[in-house]
Amino acid sequence: MDSINETNIYSDDLNDSLTFFEKIQNIFRSKSVWMLHYCTGCGAIELPPTMTSRFDMERIGMAPMATPRQADVLLVTGYLSVKTLRRLLYTYEQMMDPKYVVGFGSCTLNGGVYYDSYATIKKLDHYLPVDLYIAGCMPRPEAVMSGFKKLMNMINKGEARGWKHYQENYDWYHRNQIHSLGEVYVKDEFHE
Repeated sequence: MDSINETNIYSDDLNDSLTFFEKIQNIFRSKSVWMLHYCTGCGAIELPPTMTSRFDMERIGMAPMATPRQADVLLVTGYLSVKTLRRLLYTYEQMMDPKYVVGFGSCTLNGGVYYDSYATIKKLDHYLPVDLYIAGCMPRPEAVMSGFKKLMNMINKGEARGWKHYQENYDWYHRNQIHSLGEVYVKDEFHE
């Protein structure tokens, strides 16, 4: 058999660093992606129509999860304040590897309409490894579905490697986190 699900696992491409077993894992990972949506802004309003019968994201293998420990994908659906970034980092750290981050709209890039606020985080990829940005303000369900399919294709090919980049460059990410937050630990009555 020369191919499985459009991925040639018998390729003798010398530049390919994926092993046979990693290629098989990526095929299975791309067919069942569980997401945790971190609803920080107006992009979250596009998720219910994407989940329901008209677009039905479950037919392509995506499903929502309730906790970070069960999720593969962290969806950041809007702008982030400094306080929210602290919680987002805490959530990301609870997720198991491999894990992927998807940013919705312009808010995750430049703060969106709150770009000039001192409390708004710009450039999410300086704090977490963002694998994919979905364009739009707010991205329509069609764009969300297209983005999900692109992410699944990236996982299948082994191109969604943000989580490894985060591990390899943790000091850089941590310096950026400390610069914005002063410290990264969540301190309240629930997280001590």
